[in-house]
Amino acid sequence: MKEKIQALALEYKEALIQLSDQIYDHPELGYEEFQSCKLHEDMLEKSGFQVERKFLGIDTAFKATYASNQEGPTIAFLVEYDALPGIGHGCGHNILGTTSTGAGIILKQLIDDIGGKVIVFGTPAEETSGAKVPFVEKGAFDDVDVALVAHPNMSYNKSGKSLALEALQFEYYGKTSHAASSPEKGINALDAVINTYNNINALRQQTQPDARIHGVIKEGGKAANVIPDYCVAQFYVRAQTKTYLIELVEKVKKCAEGAALASGVKLEISNYEYPYDNMVTNETMSVVFTEHLKDLGVDKILEPRQSFGSIDAGNVSQVCPTIHPYFDITGDLKVAAHTKEFAESTKTQYAYDNMMITIQALVRTAVDIIQDKELLLKIKEEFNNTEK
Repeated sequence: MKEKIQALALEYKEALIQLSDQIYDHPELGYEEFQSCKLHEDMLEKSGFQVERKFLGIDTAFKATYASNQEGPTIAFLVEYDALPGIGHGCGHNILGTTSTGAGIILKQLIDDIGGKVIVFGTPAEETSGAKVPFVEKGAFDDVDVALVAHPNMSYNKSGKSLALEALQFEYYGKTSHAASSPEKGINALDAVINTYNNINALRQQTQPDARIHGVIKEGGKAANVIPDYCVAQFYVRAQTKTYLIELVEKVKKCAEGAALASGVKLEISNYEYPYDNMVTNETMSVVFTEHLKDLGVDKILEPRQSFGSIDAGNVSQVCPTIHPYFDITGDLKVAAHTKEFAESTKTQYAYDNMMITIQALVRTAVDIIQDKELLLKIKEEFNNTEK
């Protein structure tokens, strides 16, 4: 089986490199990835998948499915293809998405013999308000046994954690007045914003050390001599577990409510982006994937990253066993993500070679899960017994 997977990887290598490069050359922001989405859809359709375009009513989302005639588990690969403003593919989603589509296509060539079903999900806008969130909420993963995605990085790292996130928007409504001649007639919305910041700064002393709260003032008034009647602040609240995030979000909201009360303004609270759950890695599946990387010649695989943000794959990991490892595309350069240099690294031979290694490791892992019922049972037992 290993030799067959390797041969298929070699057969598809040039087409996959072309796919990654085409997406690199035309970067598109979240929910605007029309060309990138279509490139993936067309390649999957050409490879024999049944493709549902505009999946769940999202213009740049898709679900590509291929089912064998034999019973077996459903394996899902997660495709991302959104870029960053001003940087292009500084997070490497051009090569990430290609890795997932490539793994799906190669596994599709095998499952008629070994059974099961493969689904490739096209999931837009990971960088902002990720589509995996409504995918999960609307049941897209209810019948999925395992989900896999591998992210480009400056090193190989095992799948680990991510922070749960909620994006809070506070809108404050006051009353304008001349700031010099009649300030007593105004109600200052900016005072409420500033007091909210001060309240949150005080709250940080009593938060768990892995929590993060950070924000900006989106609107703070129009002129210095006019008391602002409308101001907006946006905050990200992050924590290592969904449970603690819920608790912390309520405290942050009270910071804003107290500031509004003290300033006499009206407050409206909303979410300006989807909330992301914390990533819960399925360690059983992660070990299998890591062992295949080693067998493919990767001799330096680091432990999970200790510095991390938030990813919408976390939401997927709450409803089905999931891994989200990292693979090296920068080599000795050690270029950080979210930079133009990192984007450029996706177009190197080094990145292409490691993409193909990662694709093979993903497919091998999926094949093991399909063929070894005890392994799948162990993966599900871990998932059912892991605190989310």
